[in-house]
Amino acid sequence: MLVVDDQDLVRAGFVALLRVAPGITVVGEAADGQEAVDLAARLRPDVVLMDIRMPGTNGVVATERILAAESDRPTRVLVLTTFDLDEYVYAALRAGASGFLFKDVRAERLVAAIHTIAAGEQLFAPSVTRRLIEAYTNRPDRPAAARGPGLDCLTARETEVLRLVGKGMTNGGIAGELVVSESTVKTHVNRAMTKLGLSSRAQIVALAYESGLVTPGA
Repeated sequence: MLVVDDQDLVRAGFVALLRVAPGITVVGEAADGQEAVDLAARLRPDVVLMDIRMPGTNGVVATERILAAESDRPTRVLVLTTFDLDEYVYAALRAGASGFLFKDVRAERLVAAIHTIAAGEQLFAPSVTRRLIEAYTNRPDRPAAARGPGLDCLTARETEVLRLVGKGMTNGGIAGELVVSESTVKTHVNRAMTKLGLSSRAQIVALAYESGLVTPGA
């Protein structure tokens, strides 16, 4: 993985922690967003631990550029943020980040999160999820339709799977809910993402709320 943070001591702390964590290899570290983009293109890490607030190229822009690069093994981005009300959080979600944690996260929680995201799942700090839902709830222009624009290209089952992903369920949980195999769920998710031009499950969550497919508080 690649560790990105503009504060030398913070970055060094994360690198030291992750170098002794089981199943994780730190292949590089970057002090700003542009350096992260350059290193990601060269090193192709499985996961980037991305600071969101940095001078110059911030974490949101860096995330967009890293995920826009074509690869047969896509990189996943885990964003680190400092405040519940960080104005960049939703922008990073739209950029395709796979998860968000706060910088005061416990070591074991961070390591577990990295493995979760590397496996293709998404992960959000509970308060970040709450803030996102509150933001949608309070939007005066929030769509009310259960099937928003842009989803007509999906089959009924793909739409249902998308809704459950939007609610934060894993593939295994969806398989149990719909009484199908996990591989079938993966197929529906991949087909829906391809049709909608999405690159991560985090973007599915954003679309599900924006389209009204998932209703906050329901």
